[in-house]
Amino acid sequence: MNITEQPLSDPQPKHTNAEEDEASVQTATRLSARLIYEVIRRDGEEELERPTSSLVWSGMAAGIVISFSVWGEAVLRTYLPDTPHAFLVENLGYSLGFLIVILGRMQLFTENTITTVLPVMHRQSWSCLVAMLRLWTLVLLANVVGAFVAGFFLSLPDVVSDAVQASLLELSSHAVGMGAWQGFVRGIPAGVLVASIVWMMPSSQSGGFFIILGFTWMIAAGDLTHIIAGSVEMAYLVWQGQLGAYAAIVDFFLPVLAGNIVGGTAIFTMLAWGQVKNEVAHGTGASGSG
Repeated sequence: MNITEQPLSDPQPKHTNAEEDEASVQTATRLSARLIYEVIRRDGEEELERPTSSLVWSGMAAGIVISFSVWGEAVLRTYLPDTPHAFLVENLGYSLGFLIVILGRMQLFTENTITTVLPVMHRQSWSCLVAMLRLWTLVLLANVVGAFVAGFFLSLPDVVSDAVQASLLELSSHAVGMGAWQGFVRGIPAGVLVASIVWMMPSSQSGGFFIILGFTWMIAAGDLTHIIAGSVEMAYLVWQGQLGAYAAIVDFFLPVLAGNIVGGTAIFTMLAWGQVKNEVAHGTGASGSG
């Protein structure tokens, strides 16, 4: 009897859909410098269009909440053992307020020195420049008002223990009393570090917490100056009667403000813009690593 043999059919090979492959590659690939720029620029465009009341309330909230950086560092300084390297641990407390403010999407002046500058450099129009200066002014004033509210609260009796009060006074006196020139030059790398946080966040995915933690810890550990966190310390000393208006404004506030702007805008933003301006102009470089 003839038996017709049927060829065994091979199982169909499993092919991954090409679109799924492409999606996986896009997920695994780092964002290019141009894409990071575009994310931050669009975020800056949205910020420039926000109503005044939103900017003011968000800025005041940031000024108040950033006080947790000063308070956190003071608490750790108070209760850590007196060892040569204890300051490396106590400076982790400085990151607390920044984590709340940045992850909570509150308006912090030093973030805006890069976020809202990119739309100006993209549009290159006077109207956009005016909008940026308006936002800077509103957010800075709101941050400072919030910082003075927080400084007043921290100076009240029984808000913190006497030991923590002593640490607050020590930390604040050091931060505000280093002199105008030191405040300025140490504000420059602090501005660069905060701008770096903004630049890195779009590609960090779930790592944003550690970027903020590490970079703001370095600001404190490096004994750098930050205008908003420092304004809490400045306000605390003013409310305690330890600091006069001239020393607060001329010896601390204005030099540190200038240093942060130079670091965050004139240095970092220019470098960030420099590496993408040709790609933006020609509409290239949308993919690949930066």
